[in-house]
Amino acid sequence: MLDKPLLIDGTWRAPSGSRTTEVKNPATGQVIARLPVCERADLDEALAAAAKGFEIWRKTTALERCRVMLRAATLVRERAETIAQHMVREQGKPLTEARGEANAAPEHIEWHAEEARRSYGRVIPSRIPGARQIVIKEPVGPVAAFSPWNFPINQLVRKISAALAAGCSVIAKPPEETPSACIELAKAFQDAGVPDGVVNIVFGIPAEVSEYLIASPIIQKISFTGSVPVGKALAAAAASHMKRSTMELGGHAPYIVAADADIAAAAKLGVMLKFRNAGQVCASPTRFYIEDSVYDRFKDSFVAGVKALKVGGGLTEGTQMGPLANPRRLDAMEMFVEDAVAAGAKLECGGRRIGNAGFFFEPTVLSDVPEEARIMNEEPFGPLAALVRVESVDEAIKRSNRLPFGLAAFAFTRSLAVADRFACELAAGMVSINHFGIAAAETPFGGIKDSGYGSEGGAESLDAYQTVKFVSHIGA
Repeated sequence: MLDKPLLIDGTWRAPSGSRTTEVKNPATGQVIARLPVCERADLDEALAAAAKGFEIWRKTTALERCRVMLRAATLVRERAETIAQHMVREQGKPLTEARGEANAAPEHIEWHAEEARRSYGRVIPSRIPGARQIVIKEPVGPVAAFSPWNFPINQLVRKISAALAAGCSVIAKPPEETPSACIELAKAFQDAGVPDGVVNIVFGIPAEVSEYLIASPIIQKISFTGSVPVGKALAAAAASHMKRSTMELGGHAPYIVAADADIAAAAKLGVMLKFRNAGQVCASPTRFYIEDSVYDRFKDSFVAGVKALKVGGGLTEGTQMGPLANPRRLDAMEMFVEDAVAAGAKLECGGRRIGNAGFFFEPTVLSDVPEEARIMNEEPFGPLAALVRVESVDEAIKRSNRLPFGLAAFAFTRSLAVADRFACELAAGMVSINHFGIAAAETPFGGIKDSGYGSEGGAESLDAYQTVKFVSHIGA
């Protein structure tokens, strides 16, 4: 039931108004629930709760914060199947992928819980005899966190965990399209013993909520995952109020296959990375740059793998790719395909909507796609792969770097020298060579250029949630 979706000051409650929004099952297109959304009065109560919760949590020892978070991780692990089922119904991804996301969430909580105990300051030798100089890390204050619908738990758990580990309270606005799994996550933190007001959950009209929270003097930090245009607007709003922010925005990841690569392995992994979550992944590869001498071999292997994918509802046995999130995504996929073909690309497979029930689209491969096609310049955020023939590694790197995006990049080679070039020359916040090696709890996740700034995960995760205070004193 979604009749009391707001968590404010430790109490689950209904919003003060009567506005609601629809929650649909993408596999059927049917409305499965109506989600009540908050009003400004509810946000005022959440802000007051976060301010109160911060004063409690900031004074809680790092050891106790760690213990509470570890209990939350245990509860999430115990409830992972329920969380996964919610994600399938509301987001559409296959159950195997939903289970993977739900079972990874406790690892992020555990990692941040342990990092809370390692948030070290330092002592600086003084040039003044008898003076003591120390650096202290302190929590920045209440946090406003905005997370997306494509990974309802993965993104929200990173933000809440980092905030709590640093000693901050948080007001999180999860996606209205996929609320139920996020509510379960918040309940786990609450049941683990997080004090009232430390974790608050609100659902609302996105622009209204973000504008009001960012402008509030109570909020000191913003964390957002979503599209580049929205991220830029929120970053500008945060900057106008002198508030720090972490922005994990869209990408348009290149996928480079050098002539000496293991072609079969590169094609197999490419199919998995491109079509997981129906391509609705910020780090999903779309621009496949393959050296000319192995282009046809890669294309044949890749297309065969794509044609073998089983598309269906997330709860159907054997499903490998589920539906898109909404009808707008279907329209966008058709536009990208039509534009690419008109520009001279060849449609190898897919390219059409599947049936009339739900929001399914065929896994699609376009070959010999010209640079001017929209899919080569705009993130499709769907199950479309664009194959491009290149003459050399130099050309592949140059074309990979030409866009203003820089989240992830993937590359394949057997040469250590070429691998080093990929590591050094690809303009992305994350580069994975010969495997899928990003997004673990212990590794930083974030981009450069228009793909945002700041990292979530890894040892860097707490940096944006803490301030540095320098203290210099001479004995009393």
